[in-house]
Amino acid sequence: MTRLSTLPSTREQARRALLLIGAPASSRLVVDVHGALFDGDLTVTALVALLRDEERVRPAGDSSAYRICPALQPDLTAARGLLTLSAWPVEGRVAAPPADLFAAIVRIAEFIAMREVAGAAAAALLRRLADEVPGGPEAWAVQDPAALADAARSALAAVPVAPLPAETVQRWEGLDEQQRFFGLPRMPQQRGRA
Repeated sequence: MTRLSTLPSTREQARRALLLIGAPASSRLVVDVHGALFDGDLTVTALVALLRDEERVRPAGDSSAYRICPALQPDLTAARGLLTLSAWPVEGRVAAPPADLFAAIVRIAEFIAMREVAGAAAAALLRRLADEVPGGPEAWAVQDPAALADAARSALAAVPVAPLPAETVQRWEGLDEQQRFFGLPRMPQQRGRA
């Protein structure tokens, strides 16, 4: 007997979490956010397998489709361990830690604050995220998601983030679709001559 699942696909579950996070994020954060705030069975193992599958399948040319793909480094190579959505503009796909994490915490805490009741999983997620923010544990001591969002917003304001250079954006626009999704290949380090 075959069982049919009514749960969304791994791709859709990851997409939901990434849309809420709104910035390049680790697989662990994507799974934790999804597990705390949405129904599903998303795991890090499933995300790693999905990313491998996404890279093997050539783009269908459908610009409305999205893919789960790695974040990018400023040199447009893949940022290992960080995920984004292919539909995001290049400025949103280039990793900028710790600013990305602080921005994500603001969004997550504000999302939870809008809910009438935050479950135990959401509270546990915020407690873990509070440890990543200067002043976060103190802000979370009152167990107010809005206070944690304010602390993360203050931390974000203190982190200088330079805009992506126009040359990088132009270079990205000149890449083929597969390179835009998954980044340029890494070049081996060259040793200097003595």
